[in-house]
Amino acid sequence: MRDVNRGVGSGEWGVAAPRSDHTPLPTPDSRQLWTVHLGRMAYAEALELQRSIAHARIAGGVPEDVLLLVEHPPVVTLGRSSKERHLTASPELLATRGVELFEVERGGDVTFHGPGQLVGYPIVDLKRHKRDLHWYLRQVEEALIVALGDLGIACCRNLGYTGVWVDGEGRGSSDEGLTEPSRPSTLDPRPSRKIASIGVHARDWVTWHGFALNVTTDLSFFDLIVPCGIAGVDMTSVARELRVDAGAVDSARVERAVARAFGRVFDLEPVLVPLDFLNAEPRVRHGADPEPDPEPAHHGH
Repeated sequence: MRDVNRGVGSGEWGVAAPRSDHTPLPTPDSRQLWTVHLGRMAYAEALELQRSIAHARIAGGVPEDVLLLVEHPPVVTLGRSSKERHLTASPELLATRGVELFEVERGGDVTFHGPGQLVGYPIVDLKRHKRDLHWYLRQVEEALIVALGDLGIACCRNLGYTGVWVDGEGRGSSDEGLTEPSRPSTLDPRPSRKIASIGVHARDWVTWHGFALNVTTDLSFFDLIVPCGIAGVDMTSVARELRVDAGAVDSARVERAVARAFGRVFDLEPVLVPLDFLNAEPRVRHGADPEPDPEPAHHGH
């Protein structure tokens, strides 16, 4: 019997600290994307944090959409659609590799998070955008496709699957990518490769969970699972596609590209804020309560 963390917490994350005086306050007409760089954080801690912020977004305590950017220690997460057979590693092997295991409320199957991976948790109120989770998934894909294009990697969707895939050539045309001599000199003949996975959850049309973009990830960790339940999928990373060593990839630049792309795709102004800027105290709503979604929704991968 496997030892699984259920992802159930106390909801006591302290996110109601005073805001910084150096960050612009929202106005009734503002459309900001509060972006928080969390650095390395344990999965359980980040899970409680995003739940707390999402609940505050629903209650009106956080007035703008939020994008949490984080890196996790090695962890395998099981979504609502995960199958037992897709976790191929034994509990002993997971322990040997230092990998935690969590069952969570997001959609999708099994996936891996770990060092060198940029994990993003967009906490977005779809009532301000479009009340359609399928639309939202396509928007998240589009933001990652735009960001990776800016980094010099041409990506696309793969019909029938959620997530972001590298196209047959794997090269973008953006001047913001690596300098030309450092780019691949030959086209990559491999079939489409998956570079980012997506799995979301929503309640009252507010989303949490999100995406995992492989930047300099040790791809051997994906051998522990059937990634996203797709047999034979070829997982790839930014470093692999650019044919560079992990140390040559500027992770901060990747984060900036992703935040800019999310702002562009969702028509929001990215604003970098510290964590203590978020105020999760409920606010009084004006007017009628918004129409809730009939059931909590889960979508991915």
